[in-house]
Parts: sequence; structure tokens; C-alpha cells
Amino acid sequence: MTRWTRWRPRLRLAAGYGSLGALAAAGQAPLGWWPVSIVALAALFFMLPLARDGRALGGRLWLAGTGYFAASLFWIIEPFFIEPEIHGWMAPFALVLMAGGMALFWAGAGALAALAEGRARLVALAAALIALELLRGWVFTGFPWAMLGHSVIGTPLMQLAALTGAGGLSLLIVGAALLPVFGATLVARGIGAAVAAALLSALWFWGTAQTALPPDRDAVIRLAQPNAPQDEKWLPENIHFFFNRLLDQTAFPADPAPALVIWPETSVPFLLEFPGDGLSMMADAAALHGQDTRIGFGVQRDEGGRFFNSLAILTTETDITHIYDKHHLVPFGEYIPFSEFLLGTPIGGLAGQALIGYSPGPGPELLDLGALGLALPLICYEAIFPRHLRTDMRPDWILQVTNDAWFGEITGPFQHLAQARLRAVEQGLPLLRSANTGVSAIIDARGGIVADLGLGVTGFLDGPLPGALPPTFYSRHGDAPVWLLLTLLAVGARFIRR
Repeated sequence: MTRWTRWRPRLRLAAGYGSLGALAAAGQAPLGWWPVSIVALAALFFMLPLARDGRALGGRLWLAGTGYFAASLFWIIEPFFIEPEIHGWMAPFALVLMAGGMALFWAGAGALAALAEGRARLVALAAALIALELLRGWVFTGFPWAMLGHSVIGTPLMQLAALTGAGGLSLLIVGAALLPVFGATLVARGIGAAVAAALLSALWFWGTAQTALPPDRDAVIRLAQPNAPQDEKWLPENIHFFFNRLLDQTAFPADPAPALVIWPETSVPFLLEFPGDGLSMMADAAALHGQDTRIGFGVQRDEGGRFFNSLAILTTETDITHIYDKHHLVPFGEYIPFSEFLLGTPIGGLAGQALIGYSPGPGPELLDLGALGLALPLICYEAIFPRHLRTDMRPDWILQVTNDAWFGEITGPFQHLAQARLRAVEQGLPLLRSANTGVSAIIDARGGIVADLGLGVTGFLDGPLPGALPPTFYSRHGDAPVWLLLTLLAVGARFIRR
């Protein structure tokens, strides 16, 4: 027997499970093919060898998970091509390590499901898969991107998140895939498929009926989108060009005048403490609308040798009235984990910025913007974490600034936008996002896109600030009800004998 003959069945097995996992990712934005995700997951569950041990179940689910996350997260290679001659060689390693690492959560679900017996393992698998998906939002600071439930964002099924959050959406998708394959006979599977279709149809019509929206506020907000590609943004010959573009977008006349102009993350070419004439130029541009217009802008700042990725509010009198520091930083992107422990502390100045990166802010906080109400600021990555939106006092709206130029132009920016929409549904709050290269959008409290600026578009968007709905069930209780349901499923599966 040749070596190829021995390895061929294993490669065929890996290709089969990996392909099903990749198909399950078709529901993620921008495709949004959620029925394909359900069918692919159903085929995966059908193929699992339920009579085998946890190692076999876990191994096959790891293969499927690797395919799923490779297809969902391939935008992760985009930052390495900002300077391809330096970092391009790292891209394939980053994707393989990210996909394989995220797939360990699926493998763990398979190992846990093996504690149940027979076909009850499928119920245990569903519970474990969603439980570990929720934990993925916490482990090593968390990365709840490409959750299975994200596939229904943009459909009426998304409204379920007001009750259950993203975990409930994932449970719906997994349950719809499980029901048609759970039965031991063809008739039982047909009944399961009918139940899944009825459940999805009922929730679809329920979501469609959730149309009531509160009235808009009187104030108009402008979202500026300079469209500065990341590989051009900080070139010496371009710095003032993109800054002047933002000034022009701010100053453009409008009736009614905007009460607030929002610039994206890290949108200015200076530190907040050393602005030169920058703040004066910004204030002059805003003052063309009247003395009450303010600018919210992403800026880097230095405090005692520590650097922060921040959002500041500027008046026409060049006063900075609010500063919010991003508190949930991107590991290896904005800081090096354990760097202070390894290198010693404090390391200040430019050396500290290069070796350690940004310092985290104190945590979520609200900005009191007077007539505009209480705004909850989020900078880029923070919008993917539902827990950061649960504050002691409820905000009136959510303000996100981001630079999605890092995410490429194929999937990443659209997936980030989709998660912002989900945050709006979960909280029953409008969300306004200004993105450097797009997609900037005004999102209502039901997650609907009122208006947007497409990816790669240069311009600005004016619109009234949408109103807020009453607090949702999810905003009051978080993931606790879903965790209770998962526990009941797991306990039930453990003791089912038939």
C-alpha cells in the first residue's frame, strides 16, 4: 500500500467536512445566504458518526469549523497587504492559524456532545456549539465575529435578537438544521423538517410585524466619509489632502444645519495635545453652520507617555467638551498582550507606542450631548461586543466611529456593518456609524438602514437622529435566558436514553 493510498481517505474526509463548513459560512455578509447555511449544517450533522467517541466527533467538527472560519474570516489577511513587501508573507499563516484556532471551539463542542448517548448527542452538540460560541466572545478578551446567528442579519428573523441576542439567533439556525436529521426514520426526519420550516416561517412573519418605530429627533447629524485608503492615508503627501476633504465635507451648507458632524476613527493627522492649527480649522468649518454645530472625531492622544485611541467632541469655540478612550483594544493590532509584563513598565513616548501600542480606556461611558441626548460611543472593534452596550444608565443612541479600510473591500466591512445593525436590534436603539472608507450608515432602532454611504464612496450623509424604542428584553436580561435554555438542553440530552 502506497503512502498516497493510505492518506487518500483522510484527505477526502477533510475535504468533505471542510467544504460543508465553508458552505455554512455562506450566510455571513455580504452574501446572506442563510438557507444555504442551514442546509450545510444539516448535512454536517447527518454525516457525523454518532456512534464514535469524542475524539472522532471533535476531529470532524474541527475540520468543518476550519472551513467555516476560513471562509468567514478570510478578510483577516487584508491588513498584511497594506505593506505587502513587508508583511504579505504572513497572510496565509494568519488565516490558517485564525481558522484553526476558532475551529477549536467547534471541536470542543463535539467532545462535550460525546458525553450524551446515541442520537441525543445531536441535542448535546447543539447546546455545546452555542455555549462555546457565546464563550468565544469572552476567551482571551473575546472575538464573537461570524457567529452562526449572524447569517440572518438583515432579515425579519433578526428581530428575535431583541429577546435573545445573537445567541438566540444561533440557536435558531442550529435548531433548524438539527430538526430534519434528528429522527431515526425517514418519516421522523420529514416531520422534523416540517417543524423547522414552520418555526422559521412563524418567526419570519412575527419579525415582519415588528415595524413600529418612534419618531425621529429634531436634530440633524452629518456622517463624514473621507474614503482614505489605508495604504495612502498617512503618506506625507496625502495627510493634508484627506484632512482638507473632511473640512470640506463638514463645511458644506445644509438646511437645516447639522447639530453634530461625525468624523471616523483616527481621522486627524495630529495628536490631540499637539493640534497645531488643526482644531481651529475644524471649528471654523463647523461654525459655517452656526455656533451650535459640533464635531465628533476620532483622534489619537498622549497622556504621560501612554497613547489612546479616542473620540473627542469639539465646539466652534475650539473647546474639547468630551473625550472617550477606546477600552477594548484589538490584540496584536492595537497592543501586544503581556507586553508590560515582559518588557517592564512604564515604557513611555514613541518607544511605548511602538512596543506596547495603545493603552485601554476605563470602560464604557456615556456622552451627554444636550439636546442630542446621551450617546454611547463605540470605536471600531467595540461594536462586536454586546456586553459593552449594557450601561448603568440607558443611552438615547449609539455612536460608532471606525476605520474599516483595514478589512478590505470584499467581506470584512459588510460583516462589521451587519454586527452594528444587530447591536441596534438588541438594545432597541438607533446607531450612527462613520466609517473612513465605508460603510457609513444611519441605522434605526429595529436595525434597518435608513441611509448609507457605500463602500469606497467619498462624501457625507445628513439625516435626522432616529428615536429609541423602550428597553428590550435582551437589554434588561442579556444572555442569561439563553444560557438557561442551553443548560436545560444539555441536561436533557445527558439523560435521554431513547
